[in-house]
Amino acid sequence: MPLDRKHLIGKEAMLLLLHNENQLPEELRKLGWKFCKGKVGSMDGQKVVAAVETAAKNQGIVKTGLYRETHALYHAIIEAVSGVTRGSNQIGTLLRTVGLQFSIVRGNPYQNKEEGEWIAVALYGTIGAPVKGLEHEAIGLGINHI
Repeated sequence: MPLDRKHLIGKEAMLLLLHNENQLPEELRKLGWKFCKGKVGSMDGQKVVAAVETAAKNQGIVKTGLYRETHALYHAIIEAVSGVTRGSNQIGTLLRTVGLQFSIVRGNPYQNKEEGEWIAVALYGTIGAPVKGLEHEAIGLGINHI
């Protein structure tokens, strides 16, 4: 069965990230999807990955002891970071810094529930030289099956 076009997981993650109102989380709760938001700023790519991973574990979006869940999250994070960094996942080694907000959404975006759950990570913020005012906006999205 195809995707449920009313509830695309990547779109929901981006809307959650960029939307300021509380209505969207209510829609996600009705779907039974798990989600959270957070912030991270660093010149170290490992800190970006760690911040998103820690939030997902602390909010119960992924189970710490299940490798497949952490692995799926990791790939979604790396894909999102790749979007922010334009394909070169290096930050500090290239004298770049990021200031990002993130959202994580877990759910089943398919009409057939047997398709299982997916996870989406959305990143939005700034990237640039480590000098205030010398950055620009960037956005990234990563989606992976669990």
